[in-house]
Amino acid sequence: MFCTRCGSANSDQAQFCGGCGSSLNALPAAPAAAGSAATVPYPPAPVFARPAAVRYAGFWRRFVALIIDGLVFAPLFFIIVAIALPVGALSEAGGRDYEGLAAALFGVGMMVIGLGIFAGSWLYHTMMESSRYQATLGKMALGIIVTDLNGARISFARANGRFFGKWISGMILNIGYIMAAFTEKKQALHDILAGCLVILK
Repeated sequence: MFCTRCGSANSDQAQFCGGCGSSLNALPAAPAAAGSAATVPYPPAPVFARPAAVRYAGFWRRFVALIIDGLVFAPLFFIIVAIALPVGALSEAGGRDYEGLAAALFGVGMMVIGLGIFAGSWLYHTMMESSRYQATLGKMALGIIVTDLNGARISFARANGRFFGKWISGMILNIGYIMAAFTEKKQALHDILAGCLVILK
């Protein structure tokens, strides 16, 4: 019997090798199969959450939000009436002597109020939609926000483009607004011009 460790010759009855002292009854370890991979534990593959599907805000939801935003500026219209009525009464009471003055006061007052409404509406929409809220009060109440085409917050410049684009939407018999009911991504004309989306938050 030969020792599998040192190769020394031993008697068939020997239990230990006379050369190295190792056991002659131990079976040699089977060699690893060629090409077999070592059983190394691997960490589980990370599970990535699937992005939520984008849900576009429909026409009627946007329409209700527009009404709510209009109510924000309702007090300014009451101011116009409060100015117009006294001026009209002054013209009637003073006759021709105050007719020119009343007309001038009325014209100046209407111009100032008109500019105030325009400036207020402009700053309200552009600053709110480009802020971290991404929405006006009406849109916030309906749970919708304004984003760019990648779903990110829009800049103040893009918000300006969207605001003035609404003039075009309104000038063509409000068809630009109605487009939100038929376009694939529920975009009105001013959304398309400014590269914006209105989506559910």
